Amino acid sequence: MYTINDQIKNQEYNKLQVNKLVKTDALEILNVSLEKDAIFPEHTAPRDVQLIVLEGKIIFHINGKSYFISGQQHFSFPKDVPHWVSAEENSKFLIIR
Repeated sequence: MYTINDQIKNQEYNKLQVNKLVKTDALEILNVSLEKDAIFPEHTAPRDVQLIVLEGKIIFHINGKSYFISGQQHFSFPKDVPHWVSAEENSKFLIIR
């Protein structure tokens, strides 16, 4: 009935790791860990996205601009826009879409 999951806490920093935490018809939550200096290659999102950095520092690249986002900050961006992410330090963030 009720569960506690340590997946975020236990996810390792090994280049790029992406794990689905939740997937329903209306919502998907991904946990991403990015090792320092690793890159999440350019891609697009199928839905508008809320990104929440849990720990670390990332640089989010979109539309020719770079956004520095660190732990406990939130960033939103629209679907279908190419973007990529680089890690300034070991980082974990959630993608909610």
